[in-house]
Amino acid sequence: MKISVIGSGYVGSVTAACFAEVGHEVVCVDIDKKKMEQINAGIPPIYEEGLGELLRKYAGKRLIATNDYESAIRETDISFICVGTPSAEDGSIDLSIVRAATASIGAALAKKERYHVVVVKSTVVPETTEKFVLPVLEETSGKIAGKDFGVAMNPEFLREGKAVYDFMHPDKIVIGAIDQKSGDLVSELYRTFECKVTRSNPSTAEMIKYANNSLLATKISFANEIGNICKKLGVDTYEVMEAVGKDSRISPKFLNSGAGFGGSCFPKDVKALIGKAKEIGYSPILLESVIGVNEKQPLLMIEILQRKIGDLKGKKITLLGLAFKNETDDIRESRSIPVIAELLRLGAKVSAYDPMATANMKRIFPTIEYSGKAKDALESADACLVMTEWDEFKQLESEFAAMKGKVVIDGRRVIKAKSIDYEGLCW
Repeated sequence: MKISVIGSGYVGSVTAACFAEVGHEVVCVDIDKKKMEQINAGIPPIYEEGLGELLRKYAGKRLIATNDYESAIRETDISFICVGTPSAEDGSIDLSIVRAATASIGAALAKKERYHVVVVKSTVVPETTEKFVLPVLEETSGKIAGKDFGVAMNPEFLREGKAVYDFMHPDKIVIGAIDQKSGDLVSELYRTFECKVTRSNPSTAEMIKYANNSLLATKISFANEIGNICKKLGVDTYEVMEAVGKDSRISPKFLNSGAGFGGSCFPKDVKALIGKAKEIGYSPILLESVIGVNEKQPLLMIEILQRKIGDLKGKKITLLGLAFKNETDDIRESRSIPVIAELLRLGAKVSAYDPMATANMKRIFPTIEYSGKAKDALESADACLVMTEWDEFKQLESEFAAMKGKVVIDGRRVIKAKSIDYEGLCW
């Protein structure tokens, strides 16, 4: 089939490349000309394992990129909206980018005679597809949904760093459509996948995505809360959670205590669901607690640090890890950000190293010291905070010898070195 993908971020670029891999013809659409030039040259606009190989394989063949909405809609059968849905200042979802993309699609649909399906893949709160996207499409196209064009919601369940693998090997495929025809056409795109398609209405599909991410975030904050209690009791929380995870009703995934969750999904999605719940008159106490624990968690590392070395003014503190997780350069909602901000507020000198995320963090903190190697970042440091679970950190040993003090506070339980004053955040 012929597909247009609106937006070329993590979800859009991965969706486009993976649909090309399974045989569909794909057109990427974005207002960012530089990104379109990159994709046409086979260069991924973001780092994602396996994405570069797919783009080099299909760019200029089954996958092309353009800024022209009209030609993209005219030449394709289905359009996926894969644009960002950031949080507003109050934590609720900001749909301004979705509105702009939807209006551009609608304007193009006004000039098209053939039936076309518009699919929302961006993460949006329940009722958005039917009560926001659909009306905008009808208004800007002058056509009727369910008659002249179809509408569906197809949420993504992709892990950053493993998004290509997850797309090609899904645990679930969810399609929420306004009618049978829309759902059937979108389902046909996944015909070759060895995964049963779950069919629903759009609001249910939207809620499945939020419930999915909120539960994972809840498991993390729960594990961190238990970890904080275990530390005060002198109990190894990892030993506790290893046993808890053996329960088939629970599973061991997302039970590692540490500095908390970040990224483009969990914080934003939980906050958006909280906002939606309050909008309809419900107080989501549990979800608010999930966010509360996550915001407090990384700052506990500062408390441990102060207990260890006292006043931080003028002290050199090294952060190992800036990305919100390993195998990505994404720093969105990284737990390193509030830690750096607090260290600077307390007058510390901050040094940092990350294998991939330095350039992105420089946009937020341009004045701190960045190094190209862990050893250089640790030189003359009074203490070190480990914020990201990069595998290379597990191999560090002699590098810590360059420190003035040997205090290492581990927020991810990755350090194996013996010749240091080591303390874990929750263990």
